[in-house]
Amino acid sequence: MSMKLNTRQVDGVTILDLSGRITLGEGSVQLRDAIRDLLGKGQKKILLNLADVNYIDSSGIGELVSAYTTVRNQGGELKLLNLTKKVHDLLQITKLYTVFDIKDDEASAIASYARV
Repeated sequence: MSMKLNTRQVDGVTILDLSGRITLGEGSVQLRDAIRDLLGKGQKKILLNLADVNYIDSSGIGELVSAYTTVRNQGGELKLLNLTKKVHDLLQITKLYTVFDIKDDEASAIASYARV
C-alpha cells in the first residue's frame, strides 16, 4: 500500500493528512513534493497528520527530517500530529522525538502556531 496525501487548511495552517507508508520511493517523493509545493505558495505553517501512517522506513524518517529542515530554513514551522504507537516509538529510538514539535490533538496543534 502506497502513501495517500490529502491537504486542507484550518485557520491559516496547512494540514497534510498522510495515510499508508512513508517509504523509499513513492511515499517519500510525494511528501517532499507536497512540502516544496506548499512553501512555493508561501504556506509556512505545516502540520503533518500521521494518524493513518502505519509504517515509516529509514528513507521516510530522512524525508521527515529533510522536510523539517527545509521548512525551518524558509522561516516556517513543521509540526507532527497524531503519531501512531509504531511511529512514536520509532522517533523515540532515533532520538528525533526531541527534534520535532509533536502534538496529540489538532485543535492544540493549530493553536500552537498562533503563539509564534
